[in-house]
Amino acid sequence: MSNKSNNHQVKAKKHLGQHFLNDETVAEKIADTLLLKDYKNVLEIGPGMGVLTKYLLKKDCTTYVIEIDTESVEYLQANYLNLAPRIIEKDFLKYDLNEVFNQEPFAIIGNFPYNISTQIVFKTLEMRDQIPEFSGMFQKEVAQRICSKEGSKVYGILSVLAQAFYDAEYLFTVPPNVFNPPPKVDSGVLRLTRKADYSLPCDEKFFFKVVKAAFQQRRKTLRNSLKTFNLSDNLKANSIFGKRPEQLSVQAFIELTQLLENDA
Repeated sequence: MSNKSNNHQVKAKKHLGQHFLNDETVAEKIADTLLLKDYKNVLEIGPGMGVLTKYLLKKDCTTYVIEIDTESVEYLQANYLNLAPRIIEKDFLKYDLNEVFNQEPFAIIGNFPYNISTQIVFKTLEMRDQIPEFSGMFQKEVAQRICSKEGSKVYGILSVLAQAFYDAEYLFTVPPNVFNPPPKVDSGVLRLTRKADYSLPCDEKFFFKVVKAAFQQRRKTLRNSLKTFNLSDNLKANSIFGKRPEQLSVQAFIELTQLLENDA
């Protein structure tokens, strides 16, 4: 029911980082990024006027949407009657999703508001036991960062933490002109597919702590950036501590965490 002529009905709000996608081909292409294996529930974040939602509703899954903007919620309730019971009018970052999913697995998809997109990824990582698949649209450079490998200038905390648990694929780039209002930058769509074995052979909270500490001073060697961990002289002599964080693969960060655990 929703189409381009309805676009005027919901005004994009700058403080919510809203840029409404108005290209049907791109919307369908994003909906098709979900592989829909081993789960039935899909949660779309920030559906706006439902341009992506309508393609999800055609798939063999149960689609829920979470939307903080009252005007968008009213539009969806009026235009997508069969979706109405599964519209969650909450802030994704603050809401306990198990009030809806009750520990069941679900995938996440969306045209994510730029201003909270990295926080969406961090919340997904916290809930990784329940989220086998995640795909969506980010600012292009954020999508590239999440998917980048060691040695890249943009490789960082988000790259390592996401890729510790998920296989990350940068899928395609989306130009500004398919949005209303158009953002100032290109967008990028990625997919995260949870690894078959996504448990780490080290303390996972400690792993997060090590990765964050290393990249907070990314120009320094690990010997300097990890000083607060009170490294023993024996450990400092290990060649890994002469490297900078962007030189370490995810596997090397796991090994680094194990070294620090054993040194404690």
